[in-house]
Amino acid sequence: MSTTKPEISFDNTEFAFEYKNDKQLKKAGFLFSLMGKPLLVKIGASLAPWSIKIGLPVKGIIRSTIFSQFVGGETLEETKPVVQKLGEYNVKVILDYGVEGKEGEVNFDNACDEFIKVINYAGSEPRIPFMSVKVTGIARFGLLEKLDTIMHSLEGTLMKRFLSAIDKLNKEEKEEWHRVRHRMMRICETAVEQKTGVLVDAEETWIQDPVDALTILMMDTFNKNKCYVYNTTQHYRHDRLQFLKDSYAAAVERNFILGAKLVRGAYMEKERKRAEEKGYPSPIHPDKESTDRDFNAGVAFCIENIDRIGLIVASHNEYSNLYATQLLQQKGYALDHPHIHWSQLYGMSDNITFNLAHAGCSVSKYLPFGPINDVVPYLMRRAQENTSIKGQTGRELGLIHKEMNRRKKIKF
Repeated sequence: MSTTKPEISFDNTEFAFEYKNDKQLKKAGFLFSLMGKPLLVKIGASLAPWSIKIGLPVKGIIRSTIFSQFVGGETLEETKPVVQKLGEYNVKVILDYGVEGKEGEVNFDNACDEFIKVINYAGSEPRIPFMSVKVTGIARFGLLEKLDTIMHSLEGTLMKRFLSAIDKLNKEEKEEWHRVRHRMMRICETAVEQKTGVLVDAEETWIQDPVDALTILMMDTFNKNKCYVYNTTQHYRHDRLQFLKDSYAAAVERNFILGAKLVRGAYMEKERKRAEEKGYPSPIHPDKESTDRDFNAGVAFCIENIDRIGLIVASHNEYSNLYATQLLQQKGYALDHPHIHWSQLYGMSDNITFNLAHAGCSVSKYLPFGPINDVVPYLMRRAQENTSIKGQTGRELGLIHKEMNRRKKIKF
């Protein structure tokens, strides 16, 4: 492991876009300029799913534009060139089967099989150390919601409330939950066999408690000697920093390695709206500063306890990524410490990803794949996210233009 302390600058566009030729760079610039127009994005987000549903010939346009920017391909095989290209620059890949969860036991079993297929594929490719799983892909939303509601009516630790809630289900629901647990066990058992990490995605607050409990059960089983299973904490929630600390305490007590993937969050508007409609306090921090504070405190806590925590800094925030490298260096740890990893979404924040990789950090792109029809909801969220995140599109565009100008000067 490297022990040098390289200077990391996220303004270095030469490293950031080295993997893109001039044509690809111009195309990315064009897409981000479109995403800088909120009205256009809003119209597109409504029309794209509708156009595909009624059979309009728009797939080719979507494939050659927003799909190629944010998605690795329609199949596992189609992700290969992307994985190879990123690997040339020491950037790894987190595979995500980007199809939205479909209800029904047959669909849940199919999704489980698909997750296992992805894990087996990742096991044959050293540049794919992780894959992501959504519990809503293998479990009925209503069942998770009922468990969460029961858990909130009880007192005690998360696991105590979870086990009591299971007891309160009827016979059919208990059998249903047993199938959910069995699917998750199959996924994690395959991951251990293939030496691939499983990142369990965060969900809405009103189903999150049983997801947390299930994930901790998997960590208790599979993370004894190495970190294979990771839970995701959304730090725009004001209770997640304490939850992270409580999870660590459970890991110490039960003698397992805590897998912690830290994100800011994905359901902010939906969460606030639901809280207002149903008349309960919002679970979301009142401002960005509070979210940033908790996220960075979570990073610091994990690095302080890096011997028992596997940390993934999943962020597009430049300061948070740099902060993690500085903390490691202050404590004398190598940037490629086996218990820390960085990740950003494919198609975004290349200035962070590739500069971290150039400095010797273990870093990846979160790479979704799946049929265009099924991945459109994901794509619409990416477009809207780039429009809504203050300064994100402008930052992306500014860096692209800076690199295009740098290349022009070299040529002439």
